[in-house]
Amino acid sequence: MIHPTALVDPGARLGRDVTVGPYAVIEADTEIGDGCAIAAHAVIKRYTRLGRDNRVAEHAVLGGEPQDFKFRDCASFVEIGDGNRIREGVTVHRSNHEGGVTRIGDACFLMACSHVAHDCVLGNQVILANGALLGGHVEIAERAFVSGAATLHQFCRVGRMAMVAASARVSQDCLPFTITDGNPGRARALNLVGLRRAGLPEAEIAALRRAFHLLRSPRALEAILAAMEAEASPAVQELAAFIRASARGFAHAR
Repeated sequence: MIHPTALVDPGARLGRDVTVGPYAVIEADTEIGDGCAIAAHAVIKRYTRLGRDNRVAEHAVLGGEPQDFKFRDCASFVEIGDGNRIREGVTVHRSNHEGGVTRIGDACFLMACSHVAHDCVLGNQVILANGALLGGHVEIAERAFVSGAATLHQFCRVGRMAMVAASARVSQDCLPFTITDGNPGRARALNLVGLRRAGLPEAEIAALRRAFHLLRSPRALEAILAAMEAEASPAVQELAAFIRASARGFAHAR
């Protein structure tokens, strides 16, 4: 159902059972999947693709141009998966280069006034709390939680099942399975609540405790990584691989 005051361009492609609220705007060259609900005053701008069963709340703007002085108008995209909740005033910007994509996975929850900048990639079941701000090219792995008013610098990564605490200032990668807190952000502890909610076995949690203790030790990083990679635990090996792949450095436990 499309409200009579909504503006839906004839060039927009809407699936079955889509609802569009009062004064919403859906531009040309957009795709809205089956079962989506677009609330009053929301704006879906060109080059935006939504999957199935997404809920877009009032005054959200999806697909806006990137806030980048270098940007020149081109065909770049926002792609959003299935079953996401995008609350009031959320902004998601398209890529800053031709053919590029800002991508959000499935079952994410973007709370009010959070911001996803150009070229970010969010995995499945990511949560951004109110006012969380992601700079360009940020990558957030599945089941990570970014708390309210946290700010993430461009090109940072947040690992799987990580938590970024409220108002943290993040300028380096946030380790998977941990809580990053402070200004500047540092790995403070394991994200035990998140790990248990995700069903991580207690044996894996115990192995991660040992790995986190190693990271807090005065040993050289290479020796720490070698010890972690010798562990049988897949989670610890994932943690070591994340550290080795870090280009910006990581928010160290020390």
